[in-house]
Amino acid sequence: MKQQYKLEPDEELRIEVDCPSNEKISVELLTGFAEIFGTELVQHTKYHFTTGAKIAVFTYHGCSIEVEGELEVEPYTSKETPMIIYLNTHAALEQMRMKAEQDNERGPITLVVGPTDVGKSTVCRILLNYAVRMGRRPVYVDLDVGQGIISVPGSLGALLVERHASIEEGFSQNSPLVYHYGHITPKPNLVLYNQLVSRIADVVRERLTNNRKAEVSGVVINTCGWVRGEGYNQIKHIAQAFEVDVIIVLDQERIYNDLVKDMPKFVKVVWQPKSGGVVSRSLEQRDSLRDARVKQYFYGPNGNLFPHSFDVKFDELKERIFKIGAPELPASCLPLGMKITDNKTKLVPVSLSPRDLLNHILAVSFTSTVDEAITTNVAGFIVVTAVNVEEKKVTVLCPQPRPLPDGTLLLLSDIKFVDSAM
Repeated sequence: MKQQYKLEPDEELRIEVDCPSNEKISVELLTGFAEIFGTELVQHTKYHFTTGAKIAVFTYHGCSIEVEGELEVEPYTSKETPMIIYLNTHAALEQMRMKAEQDNERGPITLVVGPTDVGKSTVCRILLNYAVRMGRRPVYVDLDVGQGIISVPGSLGALLVERHASIEEGFSQNSPLVYHYGHITPKPNLVLYNQLVSRIADVVRERLTNNRKAEVSGVVINTCGWVRGEGYNQIKHIAQAFEVDVIIVLDQERIYNDLVKDMPKFVKVVWQPKSGGVVSRSLEQRDSLRDARVKQYFYGPNGNLFPHSFDVKFDELKERIFKIGAPELPASCLPLGMKITDNKTKLVPVSLSPRDLLNHILAVSFTSTVDEAITTNVAGFIVVTAVNVEEKKVTVLCPQPRPLPDGTLLLLSDIKFVDSAM
C-alpha cells in the first residue's frame, strides 16, 4: 500500500511504525527538501523502518513524501512543531562556537534534561546533526542507562560525532567510550552512577584538549528521565561534573524554575516545549526497545552482523566475573573506618551458576585489576546463553571469535537478553 503526502513549508509528517514484526515500511522523498531529526533525505531513496520506530519528516521548504507499507495508525501532518525553536537553539550554540574559535576557548557544553518521554534523545540528535552540517565535530555523551543509543542498556558512553546520523542506523559507532553500570536506572546505585559520570566528564575534558576541532564544537549530553528527588540532585551533579554552559529543559517548567534558582548565573537555562509527535511508551515497550538495542549490538541494525557462539571453560572464568556493589549492611556491621557508600563500589565475585549467569550481559573490561575496574572503560559485551555445570563450561554470544581477551575482568549486568536466534 502506497500513500503520498504533500507538506507545506515548516510542516512535518509524523509516522508511528506499528506493523507485523517481520515487515517494514519505507519512506521516500519524491520532491523538495526534507529531513528526519536533522539528517537530510536524499530524493528517490527509500528508507526502511521496523515496528517501534517513531519518525517525523520535517521540511523547511515544502516537499512530497511517499510512504509504503501496512500501518495500523495513519500518518498525519502537523504545523504545530518546535523545530524552529530547535533550529534557533542550534544557531545560538553555533554563535558560542564561533566566539570560542575567536577567543581560543572551548565550545558550549549543553545538557538536555526532562522527564520520561519528552524527546530528549531526539533533540540531542537534531542539535548534533545540525552541528555536523556546519562542519563541526561535537562529542555526544549519553547518560541514559535505560534507553541510551551509544551502547547496550546499563552502560554510559561518549562518542565523537564526525558525520550526521544515518536515518536508518543512527550515529556511526566508531570507537565509542563506554563504561559499565549494570542497571537500567541510576536508582539502584547512585554512588556508582555519579562516580561514572565524573569519570566520563574527566576523560571527555581530557580528549577535548587534544582535539581542537572537537573542543570548539563542544558537547551535547543526554540524560535519564528521573528528575525528582535524588534524580534532580543527580542532574545538578552532571552539570557540575561537565561544567555545563547551557541546560535545555524539555516540557517541565518546575525543573526549569528549580535549575534557574540553583545553577550559577553563567549557566544559561532555557525551557523548550516537547514536540506534539512525542509518544509515551509503556513499560512493555521500553523492555522491548532494550531487547532490540541489545540485539542490534550483536546482529547489527539490519541483521548484517554475525556474532560468534562458543564455549568457555569454568577454569578460564575463575576469579574473573564480578558484580559492582555489595548488599546493604547496617553501619554497625561494617569494618572499622568503612563507610556505607564504600559497599556501593565494591567488587563482589559471582559464582559460576545458571542462577547467577544465565542470559545475563557481561561487560568485558580493558583491565585485569579489581582496583581499576570501575574507572576503566570496557572493550565490549557478551551474553551468557547457557551454563553447563556438569561439563563445567558456559556458552557465550560474542561479537568477536574465540577466545575471550586473556585475563581481563568480566562485569555482571542486571540486564538480561534471551537470544531468539539461538
